[in-house]
Amino acid sequence: METLVHPGSGEIALEEKPQTKVKTMKALVYHGPGKKSWEDKPLPTIKAATDAVVKILKTTICGTDLHIMKGDVPEVADGRIIGHEGVGIVEEVGTGVTNFKKGDHVIISCITSCGKCDYCKKGMYSHCEDGGWILGHLIDGTQTEYVRIPHADNSLYPIPAGADEEALVMLSDILPTGFECGVLNGQVKPGDTVAIVGAGPIGLAALLTAQFYSPAEVILIDMDDNRLSVAKTFGATQTINSGLVNAIEAIKSLTNGKGVDVAIEAVGVPATFELCQEIIAPGGHIANIGVHGKSVTLHLEKLWAQNITITTRLVDTVTTPLLLKTVQSKKLEPNNLITHHFRLDQIMEAYDTFGNAAKERALKVILTN
Repeated sequence: METLVHPGSGEIALEEKPQTKVKTMKALVYHGPGKKSWEDKPLPTIKAATDAVVKILKTTICGTDLHIMKGDVPEVADGRIIGHEGVGIVEEVGTGVTNFKKGDHVIISCITSCGKCDYCKKGMYSHCEDGGWILGHLIDGTQTEYVRIPHADNSLYPIPAGADEEALVMLSDILPTGFECGVLNGQVKPGDTVAIVGAGPIGLAALLTAQFYSPAEVILIDMDDNRLSVAKTFGATQTINSGLVNAIEAIKSLTNGKGVDVAIEAVGVPATFELCQEIIAPGGHIANIGVHGKSVTLHLEKLWAQNITITTRLVDTVTTPLLLKTVQSKKLEPNNLITHHFRLDQIMEAYDTFGNAAKERALKVILTN
């Protein structure tokens, strides 16, 4: 209420002062392990000159989001909007943004990078001193109608005219992750025998991009026959269902007892990392991609003399421009990874589908706003 004095009347009147209504949007919100809801949240606003606000057109669900929902990523706070992938239209930019303007169609990188700190100058965007993996992790993410993107000039990528935006959602995370953390860290070379443990979207992204380097064999290991069948169509030379056969013995049989040159771990559980240690050949590379929420055993008592290289990495997305060119030239067709489509407001159903991937035959789901 506001007090007003009317001249000449000597009377005082009380008048209602209109209140500013907070604008809201719908978002998928994390409320602790096993708890999530589709609810109203305030619209994001520009907080720094280098920010942009992007209207989400299409987003997706990542295996990392499932790890968050299980409680494997304790840094994610109650009330956080989940998600770190998507494409959209720039709604607003801060005064310091020079590469983008309102109306631009953009790919949202899962990694936020200032481009100026010591780590960014090394190409380690994932360790940016004012960014890294923060979307849907330490700040609100993309499974919503609008999202704030810090350091927009270095954390968004322009979408070429006429491009398949659904396919480009795969460039937010899974393709650069499979490529950088699996293929590049594993140093895949022509003639190599490569085993990818896990035929989910990330494992399949590693399979697609490993073929840039002409390995002699790419063996996919999983317990889901449907995913293994998909892997065959994507270029796997051999598949092993580790729920039906002894995967270690099967690999030894395929490699004349030597093991593989590169083992890519693409699940994030102790058993799959153990398997990689058992099947690696002397001089080989174990490249970890999976998000691990539990301790694993490192068998140095076996590996210490085997000249093994073990790498870990959080995706830096430095290869996104390269991968975008391969998608544009049709050398890489990531839309083949998409199996299900939902409206954004059907996200709870989409989580059920993605979380029951074997039953639903799900790889990547696309959510359209």
